[in-house]
Amino acid sequence: MIDKKNITGIILAGGKSSRMGTDKGFLLLNNKPFVQYSIDALSPLVSEIIIVSDNADYDVFGLKRITDITKNAGPVAGICSGLEASSTDYNLILSCDIPLINTQILEKLIDNIDDYHEIIQVESNGKSMPLIALYKKDVAQTFNTFLKHDERRLRVAIKSCKSKNVVLEKENEFTTMNVNTKTELKSIKDANNH
Repeated sequence: MIDKKNITGIILAGGKSSRMGTDKGFLLLNNKPFVQYSIDALSPLVSEIIIVSDNADYDVFGLKRITDITKNAGPVAGICSGLEASSTDYNLILSCDIPLINTQILEKLIDNIDDYHEIIQVESNGKSMPLIALYKKDVAQTFNTFLKHDERRLRVAIKSCKSKNVVLEKENEFTTMNVNTKTELKSIKDANNH
C-alpha cells in the first residue's frame, strides 16, 4: 500500500444547501456532524486533511481550510482548489454529505493505484461517485482549463482524464448514500440503525 505521507485528504464542504437550509457538513447523525464522519474515514490513510469551504465555522475542527479559487463553480472548482493546496501526488477526495463512508472503502481506492490512471472513483449501485475518489495532483491543471472555459460539469471534466472505477459489493453500497433532502436524511438515519 502507498505510504500515507504521499496522500492528502480533501473534504469538499461547499456551502449552504438550498434544499436542506443549512450547511450539510454540520447536519448531525448520532450527535456527530457529517463532516466528522469524513474526517474519521480519512484520518488513518492520509498525512493531512484539507477542508474546502468559504465557511469559517469549519475552523472548529482544527484542520487546514481553504476557499474555492473560482467562486460558485461547484465541485470542479472545489477539487481544483483542494488539489492545488495539496503537497502530495495522491489525494482522497470526499464530499461532506456521506456520513456512512468508512476507511475500508477508501482503502480500496488506494489499493487500485497504478501508473496510468489519474482518477480512481467508487462505483456504487451502477453509478460513478467522483466525490468518493482518489485524484492525482496533476488533475488540477486539466480542471483549471475547464474552469477557464466556463465548463463546470464534473463528469465532463473527468471524461478528459484517465479514470477507472472500483465497483463496490452490494453489501457496501449503503456506505455511499449522500444527503440532499430531508427525506434522504431520514433514510440515512434508518440505514444507520440497521
